Amino acid sequence: MVSSSGLLVAIALFRVIVFTSLLSAEKTDSGILLVSDIKSGERHAREYCAMYDICGKRSDGEVLNCPYGSPSVKPDDLLSSKIQSLCPTISGNVCCTEFQFDTLRAQVQQAIPFLVGCPACLRNFLNLFCELSCSPDQSLFINVTSTSEVKGNMTVDGIDFFVTDTFGEGLYDSCKDVKFGTMNTRAIDFIGAGAKTFKEWFAFIGQKAAPGFPGSPYAINFKSSVPELSAMEIMNVSVLACDDTSLGCSCGDCPLSPACSSSEPPSPHKKDSCSFRIGSLKVTCVELSLVILYIILVSAFLGWGLFNQTRERRRHAPTTEPLLNVADDGEINIIDLQKNGKLAPKVQGMVSQASHDVQISVIQGYMSSFYRRYGIWVARNPTLVLCSSLAVVLLLCLGLMRFRVETQPEKLWVGPGSKAAEEKQFFDSHLAPFYRIEQLIIATMPDPQHGKSPSIVTEDNIQLLFEVQKKVDGISANYSGSVVSLSDICLKPLGQDCATQSILQYYKMDPDNYDGFGGVQHVEYCFQVT
Repeated sequence: MVSSSGLLVAIALFRVIVFTSLLSAEKTDSGILLVSDIKSGERHAREYCAMYDICGKRSDGEVLNCPYGSPSVKPDDLLSSKIQSLCPTISGNVCCTEFQFDTLRAQVQQAIPFLVGCPACLRNFLNLFCELSCSPDQSLFINVTSTSEVKGNMTVDGIDFFVTDTFGEGLYDSCKDVKFGTMNTRAIDFIGAGAKTFKEWFAFIGQKAAPGFPGSPYAINFKSSVPELSAMEIMNVSVLACDDTSLGCSCGDCPLSPACSSSEPPSPHKKDSCSFRIGSLKVTCVELSLVILYIILVSAFLGWGLFNQTRERRRHAPTTEPLLNVADDGEINIIDLQKNGKLAPKVQGMVSQASHDVQISVIQGYMSSFYRRYGIWVARNPTLVLCSSLAVVLLLCLGLMRFRVETQPEKLWVGPGSKAAEEKQFFDSHLAPFYRIEQLIIATMPDPQHGKSPSIVTEDNIQLLFEVQKKVDGISANYSGSVVSLSDICLKPLGQDCATQSILQYYKMDPDNYDGFGGVQHVEYCFQVT
């Protein structure tokens, strides 16, 4: 009996020692707690969180998540709608509080200007961090590997994020060619340090940023395979390609899209095709043959007409006698013919003989008869002819009622059914009509003695530009009874001011800032070549 009680005391003491040793093993000198995966069935399950709520802040104000696992929570309607606006793939329960979500939204806002040019890339990028922060199954693919103590509270210091290679490759492929328009370079150079693969990009994203620098407040180790005998799963959210029709990107941001592939170039001419050069002009044998055939046909036609004309002259030359030479005795002349109004019998006979000898074609005879009768009719009916002619002219001028002066260059140079017109109509209907640029270029006149233009960067010229800008801003016109000014139709991307690119922007477009900003020396410094 004594031995049995001693054995029970020994077992109880062993349990206390083991429990104490486990607690001491979890504490280190650096204050970092290594979290084991002993309760994998409890910690890594659906509708279970690996991190929930905020438990501390770094010295730079970056918040740190709590490392304690807990069941996912059903958000209220307001928070649910806010999460849906940024993370449409997450519904139902979530693993983030409203403060956590606001922090997530503020952090991803920094990357949106770089990726907004390609909606598919931006959607994939947001899905990655939405799943990391708010997914209800967060514990399935996130494992907290280390924690740190901040002001007495344990906070997350490092995690393992299990993501499939398919998602990583899809995310990188959709974003690798996205351009950052402001710098005219790839966006991946800014948000991925110029990563060449998705693994390099994930390594850059997962780096723990030092206090005061942008980046993740804790280390993120991206992995593509889960440990053996673990209840964890790899996150495999659907990824959108950059050529997706619902969230398609422009050809500049997704050049590999089938819609952006250029048409096949025309097949090159065969090497044995007949061609030769005439000076700097390359001519094919077919083109030369057509030119020669055209010259032969034109020459044959002109030769045939010349031949017929010469033959007719030769045939009628011996039998035709001038009418003025008919009177052998000199009794008939032009004046007598005009006075008497009739021809002498001898002349009439010669005219009849000449008319009989000259043979005209059927077409010439018809045209001669028609225009003779038409001339007689016009001479007898002048009023009717003038009125009918005026009526025809007025009728043809009715089209002027629909005449409109076209001032849009895209309608002057592009056909309404062309591919370019269809693309512009699609752009205008889905975004907004593209702005038109009006330019005013000012230059100095060359010096007549030296032939060189003086510098345009002078105080007088800058003051002149202020006056010109003031007149341009004051431009107005009367349109349909209302006064329209430049500010009513100009592009205003940043507020109430018209978008203007001018040297005057160095002075904020205000002449009162000229002296305070250094005058002409300020512009000269900006224009100097380094």
